[in-house]
Amino acid sequence: MTAVTATAGTTAAHGPRPLTGKVALVTGGSRGIGEATALRLAADGAAVALTYQSRQDKAGQVVKEIERGGGQAWAVRADSGAAEAVRASVTGTVERFGRLDILVNNAGIGVLGPFEEISLEDVDRVLRTNVRGPFLAAQAAAAHLAEGGRIISIGSCMAERVAFPGGTLYATSKAALTGLTRTLAKELGPRGITANLITPGPIDTDMNPADGESATMQAGLTALGVYGRAWDVAATVAHLAGEGGRYITGASIAVDGGFAA
Repeated sequence: MTAVTATAGTTAAHGPRPLTGKVALVTGGSRGIGEATALRLAADGAAVALTYQSRQDKAGQVVKEIERGGGQAWAVRADSGAAEAVRASVTGTVERFGRLDILVNNAGIGVLGPFEEISLEDVDRVLRTNVRGPFLAAQAAAAHLAEGGRIISIGSCMAERVAFPGGTLYATSKAALTGLTRTLAKELGPRGITANLITPGPIDTDMNPADGESATMQAGLTALGVYGRAWDVAATVAHLAGEGGRYITGASIAVDGGFAA
């Protein structure tokens, strides 16, 4: 892994990078919103650790792209549904980079289908990954975050507005992040640590492509009538992670094109 260059703290186009000297951990950072977030935080100067479950090749590509830009990155295999793997990804990040300033709880899975057909195994798997995983990651991170630390979780617009059937389990799991975020804000606020939630709408990723079977319907449910990009979500993460997020905590911020309007 290459070291940060002497000029890594500035860019000719943007001046000083706002996250220089910070360390971020992005769960599920090998593709989609997680990939865009890892790249954006690195572009803003942070050293970035990212977890992946199966796509080592994709995670490696993200690391190489960050390093080509003069930044530091590290990918670690960690199933967000496995408690010890979640905790180890946090401690591993601190061991690798010496600190942790920003946790982005992005990893998640979805099981869609009629409510009556959802199995107990599906319920347990989704709740382990989408609820227990972020809880444990935040718990582990809190032991290392100092004043100015950030916990940012990625929820879903479906927790605010369920516009079509079949998403009961997924919406349930994402709605839990609202309670987690608000209570973390209260518990960690006295230490100067913020906790916020971002609720994306239809975002063009390989899991929900803008040319997919239900894309026209999903886009039509937004006020803007189009899909968003992973970079739109990453930009909001970067704002919350930087100085602009200093006085924002316990908030749920929609990046959904007006899906929940």
